Amino acid sequence: MVEIKARLKIARSAYKLEVKGRLELPFALRRQSRLDTQLASGEKVALRLPAGEILRGGDLVTASDGRVIEVVAEPEKLLQVNCASAAQLARLAWQLGGEHVAVEVGEGFLRVAADAALAEKLKKSGVATMEVEAPFEPEVEAGAPHDHGHGDHDHEHHHKH
Repeated sequence: MVEIKARLKIARSAYKLEVKGRLELPFALRRQSRLDTQLASGEKVALRLPAGEILRGGDLVTASDGRVIEVVAEPEKLLQVNCASAAQLARLAWQLGGEHVAVEVGEGFLRVAADAALAEKLKKSGVATMEVEAPFEPEVEAGAPHDHGHGDHDHEHHHKH
């Protein structure tokens, strides 16, 4: 199985790199450093990145066979909150961040992963939400701890994607 061990730190335009594959993943999987998955072509690959590395849509990674592969932020179900003012946006982003909710900040809106309990909480706080399907690129620091319901662990994840 081909392994992906590094994210390129250069712009594609700098060297006219030829991309020879697409790795399409939602955000939750793009923030994992160990993952068995597949390219858009169906070819199985093993993601073996340094701990804490977060892949973003548009990033380029290198495979063990020398290929350059583009990371694609797969569209996913999100809640979008359109804010009436910059102050409202800042307050809401601060509150959600304080609750360790991954938040994408856009021009006049916030997006979070779709979650019924969170949608209800937002509704009770007086903000309107709408469901959208879009790539999710929340504000998260590389190396920041994350939890996806399994507690502290260092095992490999196996996802057919």
